[in-house]
Amino acid sequence: MADTRRTFGDMPPFQLAIVGAGPRGICVLERLSANAPEFLGGRRLVVHLIDPFPPGPGRVWRYDQSPFLRMNSMPEDVTMFTDETVLIDGPVRPGPSLSEWARRVRSGKLAVDVPADVREELAGLAPTSFPTRRLQSVYLDWVYRKVLAELPDGVEVIEHRARAIGLTGDPVQRVWLEGRAEPLHADAVLLTVGHLDAGPDAAAAGLAGFAERHGLGYYPAGYTADVDYSAVRPGETVLVRGFGLAFVDLMLLLTQGRGGRFVEQDCGGLRYEPSGAEPVLHVGSRRGVPYHAKTGYRLRGEPLRLPRFFDSYTVEKLTALPGPLDFRTDVWPHLAKEIAWGYYTELFTGHPDRVRMDWAVFADAFADSRWDSAELRDLIRRAVPAEADRLDLERLDRPLAGLRFGSAEEFGKHLREYVEADLARRADPEFSADLGAFMAFLSVLPPLAALVGTGRLGADSQVSDVDGWWHGFFSYYASGPPPRRLEELLALHEAGVVSFLGAEMRVRADAEHGVFEGSSASFPGTVRATTLIEARLPEPSVQRATDKILRELRDAGELAEEAVLDPATGARLPSGRIHTRVDDSRLLDANGNPHPRRFAVGPHTSARSAAAFTRPRRNALPLRQNDAVAREILRLAVLP
Repeated sequence: MADTRRTFGDMPPFQLAIVGAGPRGICVLERLSANAPEFLGGRRLVVHLIDPFPPGPGRVWRYDQSPFLRMNSMPEDVTMFTDETVLIDGPVRPGPSLSEWARRVRSGKLAVDVPADVREELAGLAPTSFPTRRLQSVYLDWVYRKVLAELPDGVEVIEHRARAIGLTGDPVQRVWLEGRAEPLHADAVLLTVGHLDAGPDAAAAGLAGFAERHGLGYYPAGYTADVDYSAVRPGETVLVRGFGLAFVDLMLLLTQGRGGRFVEQDCGGLRYEPSGAEPVLHVGSRRGVPYHAKTGYRLRGEPLRLPRFFDSYTVEKLTALPGPLDFRTDVWPHLAKEIAWGYYTELFTGHPDRVRMDWAVFADAFADSRWDSAELRDLIRRAVPAEADRLDLERLDRPLAGLRFGSAEEFGKHLREYVEADLARRADPEFSADLGAFMAFLSVLPPLAALVGTGRLGADSQVSDVDGWWHGFFSYYASGPPPRRLEELLALHEAGVVSFLGAEMRVRADAEHGVFEGSSASFPGTVRATTLIEARLPEPSVQRATDKILRELRDAGELAEEAVLDPATGARLPSGRIHTRVDDSRLLDANGNPHPRRFAVGPHTSARSAAAFTRPRRNALPLRQNDAVAREILRLAVLP
């Protein structure tokens, strides 16, 4: 490759401020380091990392949190580094996954100062374990130090352990830091803000006001590890709305975190020994069930060919259709067929004794059939004799739909059996077809992101169906907790510490009795409680953002909430996300104009990227975005 760098002589260094030094910020720093030699041509680069939390782990993965909180990912599925599968313009610089890192540390190939609290865990860590967040924090700290050690000549990093509270100026960017009188001056600013903290919406504000008037406890949506639940009293009746990962963290903090113990039983399973400090949690949600446990087995059949029915070619065909696309009508059939393809590939090739048709014959007929057609349903009935072996996406999505029980006790028995069956299925390699479906879920994420980026989806389809229903269904099926967490849930239910409230949960402010009242569609009756906890992260909302720098930029019209254009009507529907230009991550102002020197990346921007760290060898979208924004910023440094 020809050297296209300019020579800058004695020009002052290019100053970049990265606001947010968690995993995403550090990944971009690594991409800046990797790409710098191609661009800088002798000009120096100074990167200011701004975050009150430690660089690398950042806020969410900081070491200083409960030792009972664990990751929902296995070490072999966690990396911060690019590999040969990642399609980027910059150089690939491989590095160890969490699993490989742990193995190298144990063997002495890497010298890492591992805190005493996690040494025993590190010694026994397997590729399929579920590490504590503290151990992940140590890995992320090591990644940051590795990036610093490999910075090329002319690149310097300066840490600022402070919160950014303002951003002004043009063209020189002035970043105002909490507790400091003078601003930091920069040539460009990158916001890696992660999930947006948001104040309560109208409904939540009404509940908070009711709680204040009646002396009740109300905890709006928030990051569980950051919420102070000390005011929740022992034995207090608590309503919990949300049955996903936030609930799992809450459950542990209010039980084991208060001195209770889980004991292995000789007959199998766990028994919970209360400390006496626990409240009684009545949990419900729209589905009324917890997220599916992670699988504990490998694929047994032929290698999966994914994606097959929802790939870039399908995206091209969809974008060529006239008019705006409707997710349910135009897109979902392709996604569903892809998920089913992954499932049945593994079932037929990994468990041929459970089917009545040759795989090649089934595959051809499957490919030629429309999703949800009578023809396809008949094919599956003829080929797969056991109903338990047939994939039913509607039942998966709403397992309690149409079910009604006579009492809370009857419902509790049913839900226990549901969770026990899920644990058994996710531990039994005879059901490895579920892992085939999981892999198919992962395979459709990049083409779906590409389709969203075309702007061809109707506004409601993008905001309600893709950002809402699809994201929730994906998380429920593919991003659930370790099996141990559901075993603990059953133990807590048996001990009377957790009670199941059901599906389509409803909460009412009961002014007559001065309490919260919870009910559901699963059984008659209500539960009165003195505390209500919203066990979920807040929905993205620029309008309700609590971060001071975002609020000030928004109020000045220099940062906007994305409003998705409906191609049919011309109307715009707010998505809550920070409005960025997808191709280069530049901030867009209230008039839709890109800022030449301000950028933002993260899950709550228009790019809709996933988590900061990713599974290895998946050509992960966040890694591609990190490289692209790093190169765009470096281009600024070489402008005349």
